[in-house]
Amino acid sequence: MRELLYEILTSAGRRMNFEQTARLGNALGGLLWQALPGRRKLAVEAMVRHLGISKPEAGRLAKESFRHNARSFVEIMVTQRMDPRFLAEGVTFADPERVRFLAETKRPVIFATGHLGAWELQTGSLGAFEGKRKIVVVRRPKDQALHEVMMRLRTRPMVDVVPHRQAVMPVLRILRKGGMAAFLVDHNCTRDEAVFLPFLGQTAAVNLGPALLAVRARALVVPGFLVRAEDGRYVQHFDEPLDTASLEGERDEKVQATAEFYTRAVETYVRRYPEQWFWMHKRWKTRPPEEDGQPRA
Repeated sequence: MRELLYEILTSAGRRMNFEQTARLGNALGGLLWQALPGRRKLAVEAMVRHLGISKPEAGRLAKESFRHNARSFVEIMVTQRMDPRFLAEGVTFADPERVRFLAETKRPVIFATGHLGAWELQTGSLGAFEGKRKIVVVRRPKDQALHEVMMRLRTRPMVDVVPHRQAVMPVLRILRKGGMAAFLVDHNCTRDEAVFLPFLGQTAAVNLGPALLAVRARALVVPGFLVRAEDGRYVQHFDEPLDTASLEGERDEKVQATAEFYTRAVETYVRRYPEQWFWMHKRWKTRPPEEDGQPRA
């Protein structure tokens, strides 16, 4: 039954355009705001604590966050429509010179992004780098039927999509050929996957996987975020890269420095566009070992 429902939704989604997905996402976000009081409270309290703003302001921004994140969910339906024409007409690249540099470099590149803005559509933004092999690493949902549908929608020519538990060798193969890999680096993770770093004023578990692979492949690490603009267009930001080949110290020190680099980048964009981040998830749930036995905030 679920498989049939997913197929019906996918078929309907493929007929939508970007304006329709925006309207549907906004409506769905408003519905979720009303239907999920626990997540609503979590988002508001997190904004108050980590941004230092008033509760009324946090409530306003959190409601917008629900709409933005619902749009991201719906936008997976139109990812494959991010063709060269749409990139030319619907996306502004904040730094065209950096785009040209990344398109021309022979170095392996790792894009570090987060659950901010139109993160599902960033797979389409990678179309700006023609001729390069790309791989996108995603978290696998528990629902197998949903996983299969999402993999099919995310996959594009010259772009592979792989679950994070199976990512190491496929990512390294592509990076060693001068390709590109993309990771979401702002989700909570288990202690065995994490290094604990400051994030928005509180220690958070940060996934080491992207940093380990970047150091191993001697890759450039590029923070990248596809932000929604007020006029309905999108702005793709690619920040100054970190060259892991230039880092000094032992391997663990290089990995730590790389994880710190992309965590700071995510924080910068969250503070700049707080209404476009995924505040409703339990980002600070995993605590460092030294806090065992202490009361949880």
